Amino acid sequence: MKALLSLSLLVAFLLSAQAADRPNILWIVVDDMSANFSCYGEKTIETPVVDQLAANGLKFTRAYATSPVCSTFRSALITGMYQTSIGVHHHRSGRGEHRIVLPEGVRPIPALFQEAGYWTCMGSGLPDYDFRSRSVGVNSRLGKSDYNFDWDAAIYDSNDWAGRDEGQPFFMQVQLHGGKLRGASEAANAAFQERALKELGSVTDPGTVKVPPHYPEDSVLVNDWAAYLDTVRMTDWHVGKVLDRLKSEGLLENTLVVFFTDHGISTARGKQFLYDEGTHIPLVLSGPGIETGSVREDLVEHIDVSALSLAAAGIDIPARMEGEDILASSYEPKDAVFAARDRCGETVDRIRSVRTKRYLYLRNFFPKRPHLQPSNYKDSKVIVQRLREMHAEGGLSDLSEELLFAPQRPEEELYLYGDDPWQLYNLADDPHHAEALDEMSDRLEHWIEETGDMGTETPEIYALEISDELNVIKPGTTRYEEFEANAELMKRWMAEGK
Repeated sequence: MKALLSLSLLVAFLLSAQAADRPNILWIVVDDMSANFSCYGEKTIETPVVDQLAANGLKFTRAYATSPVCSTFRSALITGMYQTSIGVHHHRSGRGEHRIVLPEGVRPIPALFQEAGYWTCMGSGLPDYDFRSRSVGVNSRLGKSDYNFDWDAAIYDSNDWAGRDEGQPFFMQVQLHGGKLRGASEAANAAFQERALKELGSVTDPGTVKVPPHYPEDSVLVNDWAAYLDTVRMTDWHVGKVLDRLKSEGLLENTLVVFFTDHGISTARGKQFLYDEGTHIPLVLSGPGIETGSVREDLVEHIDVSALSLAAAGIDIPARMEGEDILASSYEPKDAVFAARDRCGETVDRIRSVRTKRYLYLRNFFPKRPHLQPSNYKDSKVIVQRLREMHAEGGLSDLSEELLFAPQRPEEELYLYGDDPWQLYNLADDPHHAEALDEMSDRLEHWIEETGDMGTETPEIYALEISDELNVIKPGTTRYEEFEANAELMKRWMAEGK
């Protein structure tokens, strides 16, 4: 027994000593936010902290989420796997009676960091602030995980790096509320902007805001976008405070900082959907080994963050991991990246996409359903409510009607990158792009087969998941009744083959 104990202590000592020479790895993961930072071309607001982080490091201009909603994005991120490969691709799944276990050879990467001697933590990055950037005294809350599989909370040592042993490196995830700081209602947005005025000294003038061309220049949508831009500014402020802390503690120079968001802005065609509005994300790296002021325009996926982080720490990348070390000298740039959208809440969908340097191709597996299907989550947002009102009143443009409220969707969509930044003009039926359409379709089909895309839930699993979700909603509330009614509609559509 004494010999075993001594051996265990020796192993722990050797791991600690080895880890002490490695960089800290710090992720800053932001909810519901697109690349609306000055360094990415945003003109309405200024974001000096993220801009400086990019100036000091490496900015990726074409980084994409493999999923446009929180839980599936985070499940993919923390494993370095496509969410569709490991069965975690349906939003907020596997949390009740229906359980999901990771396949053999797939593990959450905090466990790998722990085994390599790292202190693993996840929180706000500021001991006296929470994930909403609010002062709370002492914050002991673990940051947002949102994983769609069974996992052991012990993979995190704490919510902050302060508790580690002297000289021990850390793997930290700073989880920020980002675009969720704005509210679902006009009143909530007004309250947030009062806070922004107090804490940031100003608010974004709605008169300076221009919404994308497929949304109406309506005061509700414009004011909401202004509030969103103030969430970007608040995020920038919080990131600055975290970097200041690292610097004051003498940690910044030996810390690889990786800044990114978990998908795009929450709008009618953003979050939950596979257009750039929902999947194009900022990705900025700064720290040891990162060339100052560098920019990369090649295609990368968010699951690559997991692989590059392990590699930076000197930890072997699991053989099964689908993310790649995009910083490796031997790395060959991707010629295509992929994304998937599946059930979100009670709303059933299946969309897949492939992007190349020139094209974005989408396949809608349920084309008989409208883009804006009934959704308890989406329909709770004031911007979607206003769009539905304007649709009922006949107040939308033909473009908005076609993209948001057509009763059916095309089976295939094809868009030109650069020429059509908002993906407004579907070229799938254009004979000039017929060859590209076939090529992109083949690429997607190959990816689906190669990665073992698990597809749509069976009716039995859907029923279990809906029951699990209803168990956490208060019975008798409007939310409960709407969720239940939408789920029954989904079941009927399934039975009808719609």
